[in-house]
Amino acid sequence: MSFGAPEQFSRAFSLAWGSRDVASLAAMFAEDADLLTLTGAWAEGRQAIADVLAGELAGAFARAKLVTGRTKLRSLGAGGAVLMQRFVLSGIRHADGSDAGRVGAVLNAVMVAGDGGWQVVSASFTVEG
Repeated sequence: MSFGAPEQFSRAFSLAWGSRDVASLAAMFAEDADLLTLTGAWAEGRQAIADVLAGELAGAFARAKLVTGRTKLRSLGAGGAVLMQRFVLSGIRHADGSDAGRVGAVLNAVMVAGDGGWQVVSASFTVEG
């Protein structure tokens, strides 16, 4: 799954995250994309991204909700863009099941345009601060 414009990525990501739709999340990434996740996992390739996200969304983030904050989008010319998207996560659980509280996080994504639309080629989803 690609998206029509870089401006659509944050919303598509949030909706897929909220519905725990790992297939849609992974499909936003190019086949050879890289992702550094909130837990520090580094996934190389779409299948590895799907596997890591499936584990995280079934574990600590099984009940996590994303609230969209500040967005900064920068064009890199006709076929590229960089996005920085701030989120606040709630509903995160520690391994013992206790509430981890709210966490600020930033998703930084490099996107490129292709024949089927835009896809992420590299992203880091990291805790803020």
